[in-house]
This record gives sequence, C-alpha cells and structure tokens, in this order.
Amino acid sequence: MKKIFNSIIAFAIATLFLAACGSAPSGGDGALNVLASTTFLADIAQNVAGDRVKVESLLPIGSDPHSYQVAPSDVAKISESKVLILNGLEYETFIKSLLENAGGNRLVIEATAGLNPKEDAGSEHGVDPHMWLDPNLVVKYVENIRDGLIQADPEGTETYKANADAYIIQLKELDAWIVEQVNTVPAERRLLVTNHEAMGYFADRYGFEVAGSVIPSFSSNAAPSAQEMAALVDEIKRLNVPAIFLDTADNDVLAKQIADETGVIIIADLHFESLTDGAPAPTYIDMMKDNVSRITEALK
Repeated sequence: MKKIFNSIIAFAIATLFLAACGSAPSGGDGALNVLASTTFLADIAQNVAGDRVKVESLLPIGSDPHSYQVAPSDVAKISESKVLILNGLEYETFIKSLLENAGGNRLVIEATAGLNPKEDAGSEHGVDPHMWLDPNLVVKYVENIRDGLIQADPEGTETYKANADAYIIQLKELDAWIVEQVNTVPAERRLLVTNHEAMGYFADRYGFEVAGSVIPSFSSNAAPSAQEMAALVDEIKRLNVPAIFLDTADNDVLAKQIADETGVIIIADLHFESLTDGAPAPTYIDMMKDNVSRITEALK
C-alpha cells in the first residue's frame, strides 16, 4: 500500500513539473504582463506569444495614437507591465510622461528597431513611423518582439520561435495577396491622397505614387496652411486623382473642402491606426486586407 501511495505522489509531482514547463508564467510576481501601445501591435505580438502569454493593448480600439489623451488608468497599466511593446520612431508621443509617472522596471521592445525610416525632405516633420502598413517591414516587428519575449521569458523560447516563424509565413502570404490586388489597378491610377502622410512605405512597396496629403505631416495632429491646401487641390486636378483615403478616426472637414473643389470621392472608413471590435478589421492581417480592398476598389 505504501509503495502505491509513493507512486501516486511521484506521478503527481511529475505532472506538476511538466505543466509548469509547458505553460505561460502566471500568477503573483512571476506573471509576464505584456502590454502593447496599440491594438494592431497587440495583435501582432499575440501571434508571437500564442497561448503562452496574453498581450493587452494600452490604447482602446478606435484611438488615434497621434492625438491620444492619456487616462489615469493608463499609468496603472504601464506600472503593472513587465514587457512594453512600442512602435517607436516617436509614434507614441504620449508614452514618456506615462513611463515617468508609472515608475518601476520593464523590458521595452521597439518593434521598428533595426529598420530605416523615411524622413521628411525638409526634416521638419521628423521620421515616418507608419512602417506597419508594409507587411514586409512587419516581419522585422515580429523578429524584434520574438527576441524580446525570449529575453523576458527564456522558458518560452521554442514557443516564441515557432509562432514567429508561422506568422511570418502569413505576412508573406499577405504581401503576395496585396500584389495581386494592386495589379488589378491601372498603373496611371495608382495615386494616393490621405489625411496625413501615412502611406509612404505602402506606396514604396506596391508601386503607388503619393500625390499628397490633406495634412502635410506624419501626424494627424498637425494642420495645413491655406497655401498647402491650395497646392494639394492643384495637384489632385493635375494628376486626376480619383479619391482621398481617410482613417475612421480622421476629421473629414478639410477633405470635404478639397472634394468640393476637385470632385474626388472620399473613402472615409479605412483603418490605418487601430483594429476594430469585430469585422472588418479585428486583426492586423484583416485590417490590411480591408484597407487594400477599399483602396483598389476606389482606384480601378
């Protein structure tokens, strides 16, 4: 009887050991609390983390990071995080004060680390942070997130590597799908006008010309001058631009003024900065597919 009891105890200990090796850190001070600045970054990171770690987004769905106003609860979220994932390139202009107020120590992963950003010709607007709108550049995001999670949670190394490899395959498939969709648009109509300068990397990858932006800045929080508005109207007329593309969070007042003067249509329901709660953009890949479908539809 004693032998049987000892066998049961040994089996129970072995089972607990195996469970601990295969599961995510959870509970108490050992929990790997991972926070991403935006919804699309949280989704990209979740694909790397898999079932091992839950990744939360600091900003709620529908927020524009360029003009985000921090909430008191954001300090607590940052304070509790063990890993913080940022896009970088000064995209999260709100984050500095949060980090100062939150205190504590955490691993900060900059998803764009190692990439070469586009810079404004006059350098007055800084660098373009919108690298995620080219899925090929998101491959580097995934590698940076994978390496950061491995640093924070070495026991999950194989999980993070396998998940990253699988997701990179999906990103490459997305890239091929976008190429197919863009090829249905005549070359002379591959013209982009957006609310602010957000589509540069996308345009470079898929052969579009950025004809201009309503706000000549990498941030939607800037404002155009009367001269800049007039110049954009002239350029739209000269190139016969078919449409202006806006994010759902963008103010469309200025775009409507331009549309009245030029006759272009406005596509105002794209998702460049945030995922959606359900369709049409619940994941990063869905977001890109929906944007591309709407853009190519309008330009054909």
